[in-house]
Amino acid sequence: MPGIKETILRKSSDLKEEVIKLRRHFHKYPELSYNETETALFIIKWMNENGIEIRSGIAGTGIIGTIMGNGPGSNVIAIRAEMDALPVTERNNTDYASLFPGKMHACGHDAHMAMLLGTATLLNSIRDQFGGTVLLIFQPGEEKSPGGAKLMIETGELNNPKPDIFIAQHILPELETGKVGYKSGRYMASCDEIYITVSGKGGHAALPGLTTDQIYIASNLVVRLKDRMAISQMTRNIPTVLGIGRISGEGATNVIPEKVEIAGTFRTFDDTWRAEGIGLIKAIAAETASEFGVKIEVIIAEGYPVLVNDENLTAKAMKFSEELLGKDNIETFDIRMSSDDFSFYKALAPSLYFRIGIKRKGDEMRKLHTADFGIDEEGLETGVSNLSWLVYNFLSDKNISAKK
Repeated sequence: MPGIKETILRKSSDLKEEVIKLRRHFHKYPELSYNETETALFIIKWMNENGIEIRSGIAGTGIIGTIMGNGPGSNVIAIRAEMDALPVTERNNTDYASLFPGKMHACGHDAHMAMLLGTATLLNSIRDQFGGTVLLIFQPGEEKSPGGAKLMIETGELNNPKPDIFIAQHILPELETGKVGYKSGRYMASCDEIYITVSGKGGHAALPGLTTDQIYIASNLVVRLKDRMAISQMTRNIPTVLGIGRISGEGATNVIPEKVEIAGTFRTFDDTWRAEGIGLIKAIAAETASEFGVKIEVIIAEGYPVLVNDENLTAKAMKFSEELLGKDNIETFDIRMSSDDFSFYKALAPSLYFRIGIKRKGDEMRKLHTADFGIDEEGLETGVSNLSWLVYNFLSDKNISAKK
């Protein structure tokens, strides 16, 4: 009789084509953050048909499915997948390419949902072999502040039952298919959105004495912000990014606009410096406004905290993955300046966020958040098997929760 590891590997293989089919469905019908209505309805129907208890309409379109083991045990493991797509127009020419211009699953959330549904199928089929509870979280709005994770937490729906740990997996284009990757401790940066408006006197570009040059002032402000932030970062030796992604002013060749808008992101790995950095941005804006005689408004949309992987969970997960996939298929990573709202869940319980390889060996990397993004769908099988194996092992771990 095969052991549980062999059973999980076999069932993951058997589910591969179904998981690929699910991923292609989600990819074909993407929906933007907080508007994942049809996506949620599809998931609800699927879980109802597969006999999985659900709660829906959480923080808008969010869903929580529940699988209870029939064996002894009381651990509660929550697994998260995101449902939202990005405002990107796809360039790929496949029969499952996005049907909606300006909407695309360019960050792999289609794969995450498919792998979580596959994992749900697998775990539901072996519920006689474990105890405890598995929560399947499908959340809205990971790509857009304030973050669907934060909104779902605020509903209180994750307090009964309260998870002992949270787990999420995310595909990684630079990681080869069949591999998984981990980073213990701090892994991904905090992220705050910056919106700056420079307002002054517009007018004819040929009569500069009658205007305040908002284009020039905004450009000057961007340079000051970047230079001062770089100096502050060096003195603190804390990884930091101040990125400006948009400058827009509705002028013309001979028209100075009254208003110029700037948008960007501020990311770092230290909460104290995060607050100080935001203060520095506001101070530089105030100094610039005073110097040039214009009004500069700064709005900071508070984003996501630093994503921290619990060291104990990470060490155990790496060991479990080695047992399932072999040591050669386990990678370790350095910090990344990207962000994820999964970081909010650590306020409720220890959390673990890891990577799944989806790059076929020898192929060119297809970057996240681009119109050409794509994956090697063979990696979905690894995602289902590894996630199922981790959950199975953590359900029987008596030392994962401080409350026990």
